Amino acid sequence: MSWTPPANTHLVDHGFMDARFKLIDLAAFLDRVQRAGQSDDYRVVQLKEAMKHLSDPEPARAKAVLMTFSDPTQEPIPAAHTQGAAGAWRAEA
Repeated sequence: MSWTPPANTHLVDHGFMDARFKLIDLAAFLDRVQRAGQSDDYRVVQLKEAMKHLSDPEPARAKAVLMTFSDPTQEPIPAAHTQGAAGAWRAEA
């Protein structure tokens, strides 16, 4: 399936400042995490891995980023280990 933007909409004008803010916010978050000595947290590691997809040449970046955080296993687990979502899949060591 492909998407074609409306002819009279300039997407960069519409979304650039929001994207810029998010990128600066992400950089600041990573700076704080590094200063706190928490760069090896699995969620931060996956976040950095997901960021690599931002430079992909094909327009499937959102899917690739999402899949970086997703559980790749096929079998359901018998019971949840926590009551909340972590936002990233953590492989059992």
